[in-house]
Amino acid sequence: MRVTSSLWVGAYVRRCYAEGAIATVARHGAAEAGAIFVLVDRLAGTADLYGPAPQAAFDESRPSGRLFQRLMTDAPLAEINARLEREAGFDSDLWVIAVEDREGRIFFEAV
Repeated sequence: MRVTSSLWVGAYVRRCYAEGAIATVARHGAAEAGAIFVLVDRLAGTADLYGPAPQAAFDESRPSGRLFQRLMTDAPLAEINARLEREAGFDSDLWVIAVEDREGRIFFEAV
């Protein structure tokens, strides 16, 4: 069974702080199963955006885990925000976590 989105987000924000990064919930989604997007701002004018990985990326041994894929790399924040607005148009229950880390660390598994 997969942990709820709200539990995963809470744990992720705490993990970021424990590693010395700043993380905030920029958009609160559905507590049970909202899609999660992570914006990683390196504080240099550009950022990376991560979103849910496609089902094909999941391993049969961990079907209930959360996997992410990089959707945008070194993109201007305005472009990332526009992409997130389009995503919210499709799914109003999504979460957005904003991380500030000069090193661009993500603290989760990405495919």
